[in-house]
Amino acid sequence: MIFPVIITILLFLLCLRLCIYIFQLKANMKNIQEELVLTRDMNYNRQLTVDLSDKNLSEMTAEINRNLDYQKKLKLQSEAAEMNLKQSVSDIAHDLRTPLTVISGNLQMLKDDSSISDSAREYIRICEEKCSAMKVISDDFFQLSVLESDFSSAELRSVNLTNELMQFVADNEAIIRKNNLIPDIVFPDNSVFAYADPSLISRIFANLLNNVIKYASDSFRIVLSEEDESVSVTFINRIAAGTDIDTDQIFNRTYRADKSRNSSGAGIGLYIVKLLAEKQGAKVFAIADKGELHIGVKLNRQNKETG
Repeated sequence: MIFPVIITILLFLLCLRLCIYIFQLKANMKNIQEELVLTRDMNYNRQLTVDLSDKNLSEMTAEINRNLDYQKKLKLQSEAAEMNLKQSVSDIAHDLRTPLTVISGNLQMLKDDSSISDSAREYIRICEEKCSAMKVISDDFFQLSVLESDFSSAELRSVNLTNELMQFVADNEAIIRKNNLIPDIVFPDNSVFAYADPSLISRIFANLLNNVIKYASDSFRIVLSEEDESVSVTFINRIAAGTDIDTDQIFNRTYRADKSRNSSGAGIGLYIVKLLAEKQGAKVFAIADKGELHIGVKLNRQNKETG
């Protein structure tokens, strides 16, 4: 009679010990999970600090810490390699500017020489076009490398977008005419204000205009519109029939609608627009509709009274 009772008590104690062990195991696993989250949020700049009574868990935690050290080392190496690449791109783009300027100047002097033949003048024209294309590419990569390595905050303030756009169109009238384009500017009756950085806004407009120049054939529109909490600036141009444009990918760094690469530039202008917009807390958008491509930026609205 006593023996079954002893067995029952022993089984109860064993189950109790097992339950306690499982409870402690779950608590330790939860602690490890919380520590891993903290470590990830701190960019692996720490190790797990968990008080474990289980030997196997302790060994596992030590192995996790060794892996965290390795991940941190890889992360630092990757960041250093990325910074070196950006610096190299910036240096190359910067170094290209001077010889391209010299070449362009010499080509202009040759073109002005009345003694050269018509065939030589045609060769000079082709060289000028290629030189100009190379300058656009070097400028794109230089601007991108500077932008991606610039972690300073945008200087946001109230900006009269109506005035900014009118001044931008006036400043670029010669470029627009040179490319045989006719702009159609659509503004609201009232002045429109946004909370933005004027210098970044100007660079966004310039890149959007460059995109229009690449693909527009005769005319384009610039539309300034207001919503409840935002202001949109949209550049619109017609696209050739059959042109396949992925508007979901158009702002990606590697996207290029012109797969043949016949157009000038490195194809990163819209990616730069995206970076410039995000720096101001703004958003970009692209819509292909009825043979037209709408590309623009949506900025936070700023009322004149509070500007």
